[in-house]
Amino acid sequence: MLQKPRGTRDFLPDEMEARRAVEWRLREVARRWGYREVCTPEFEDLELFTMRSGEGIIGEMYVFEDKGGRKLALRPEITAAVIRMYVNEAKVAPKPLRWCYYADCFRYERPQKGRYRQFWQFGVELIGADTAAADAETILLASDMLNATGVTYELKVGHLSLMRNLVKDLEPVMQRKVRAHLDKKDFDGLNATLESLNRTDLAASLTALVSTRNLAEAFEIAGAIPEKERLEQTVESLDASGVKYELNFGIARGLDYYTGIVFEGFAQNLGAENQILGGGAYRLAQLFGGDDVASCGFAVGFDRVMVSLGETALNRKDTVVGLACMSEGRKRALAVGRAFRDAGIRTEMDLMERGLGAQLAHAAKSADFAVVIGKREAETGEVTLKNLHTGEQKTVGLDEAIAEVRAHGAR
Repeated sequence: MLQKPRGTRDFLPDEMEARRAVEWRLREVARRWGYREVCTPEFEDLELFTMRSGEGIIGEMYVFEDKGGRKLALRPEITAAVIRMYVNEAKVAPKPLRWCYYADCFRYERPQKGRYRQFWQFGVELIGADTAAADAETILLASDMLNATGVTYELKVGHLSLMRNLVKDLEPVMQRKVRAHLDKKDFDGLNATLESLNRTDLAASLTALVSTRNLAEAFEIAGAIPEKERLEQTVESLDASGVKYELNFGIARGLDYYTGIVFEGFAQNLGAENQILGGGAYRLAQLFGGDDVASCGFAVGFDRVMVSLGETALNRKDTVVGLACMSEGRKRALAVGRAFRDAGIRTEMDLMERGLGAQLAHAAKSADFAVVIGKREAETGEVTLKNLHTGEQKTVGLDEAIAEVRAHGAR
């Protein structure tokens, strides 16, 4: 028997309904903030991703050659593709551009809880606004989106300029190594690296920076930075908006293209793989042949959100009607079913030619109400409505039956 590829999943109806419900909430939040959906191809030129991340990323990607000999890759993330699209299609469009997307990505990694080879992201890119207000809006939108999902999380906000100012005298390779230690809170590794560079003088400052949660104290540790006023304005906006967050200047982010503000969201019940959101300010367009436009964005790890929500996300919200009929009532039942569906009510009709008792027994497994159409109901134009939770049953007009079912769904 053939099995699905490793690192992929099949989604049955209950899970798909739960995923679509959460996806819809994210879309609605994006819409209210003025972000409009875009879509890019599932595969792109391999160079799009290696230009930004280097050849080393190829081992983590699904790479193939098409019949024309072109090297292509299934997208491992979407930001690069969106900025490529901006350069190709929209660089003269009025700024800022508020774009969002929901799409699947592919990475060849070891599958584990919350980490798959095919996974979904809901992301946002704010392109063309180089201000503290733009930084703040992106973080506020991220918070609103996570709130809308119902997941329990912590939001952490930092800025790369402070750490970069401390390590600016190190070679770029060593800067990345130091940031990697700090991002992983590997202080033993940090001390060893600094000792090998004869820069143990940096250890106390770097450790203090990643430990502080106070902005003024962070400035004292890191020294003078040009971004000071902008960062202060961003924090003031966040505080004024009442968003719950924590300053964390230890966020180093593994992606070198982040240039300023960075932020991450963590769920409280996912163990080690608990990051559900990551984002920040960046400049990628110039790398792809465009202008040096400022951008700020983030991606929500949709699959990890769903894992964090667990069974609470699978609760079915639809009120379901099971339509049961005798042979003499089938034509009338078709019209009744259409009336319920036109009213927005999920209605399922027996297709197996079961007896009436068997139809009711089957409906009781998944429906909230049974609507019975027999010979008498076909003649009178009424329906017999049975509440499958309470057992209450009565014969009423069609409009009254629809109204009662809809009232049940509104409770």
